Amino acid sequence: MLKAKKILFIAQEITPYVPDTHISKLGREVAEATQGRNREIRTFMPKWGIINERRNQLHEVIRLSGINIIIDETDHPLIIKVASIPTARMQVYFIDNDDYFNKRKMSTNDKGQEYPDNAERAIFYARGVLETVKKLKWVPDVIHCQGWMSALIPLYIRSAYADEPAFRDVRVVFTPSEEVLHDPLPDNFANIMQFRKIGIEAMEGVPTDEGMQALNYLGIKYADGVSLMQANAAFRAYAKKFEKPYLGVQKSENYATVYPAFYDKVWGIGRVENEEEEEE
Repeated sequence: MLKAKKILFIAQEITPYVPDTHISKLGREVAEATQGRNREIRTFMPKWGIINERRNQLHEVIRLSGINIIIDETDHPLIIKVASIPTARMQVYFIDNDDYFNKRKMSTNDKGQEYPDNAERAIFYARGVLETVKKLKWVPDVIHCQGWMSALIPLYIRSAYADEPAFRDVRVVFTPSEEVLHDPLPDNFANIMQFRKIGIEAMEGVPTDEGMQALNYLGIKYADGVSLMQANAAFRAYAKKFEKPYLGVQKSENYATVYPAFYDKVWGIGRVENEEEEEE
């Protein structure tokens, strides 16, 4: 079987940097388990305002920072930070920006209200990660996107970044988030989403009447494979509509075998087996 040897994890949350949830544990444990199967990995997450930089020993990577990402005709400086999880021997890159993350929580504020620019934050995160991977000159075989915050990555890979050498042959797995965001998409979403080849037609068939949940459906639509961490019938039915490889809910003790095998399955779509490929 073809082996996906380089896996890029674009997570929404990773423990221990944020509180334990199903998706933060998934972000940590799947990456750690995959690395333990002799795969080369890179891992990204947002630099949420709740993350204590001193305690977690984050530091800025000057050579990767400094890009301006334009969203809705406004420049937003990209700041890249990095830290390590010593017990996992795993390095994590953080996407940061003063407008979107500094002194702000995750999806909601202190009063439990969703941030009105959450969709913009997701766009900034997606483009920030992809631009940073280009600078790293590292070419992944498979990208695993986790959560609504990473939901635009599959779309960008299939359109705006389709001709980039780093992403031209990549396969993308998407895991929708279990968190339900109730706010509607912003009125200007069609405008702020557009970039290079991406137009409003990208949203065709996506249930926009479900508000911010549309981001999860967008991720499913453009991914090559879908994994779920909860038994969400609507997400599964939507993935089935596109006949995508699908991985159901798994126990964490199975991650080390199940997820690498799923990456191999998705990586092999449309590829010809190379008889000389090395076994792990």
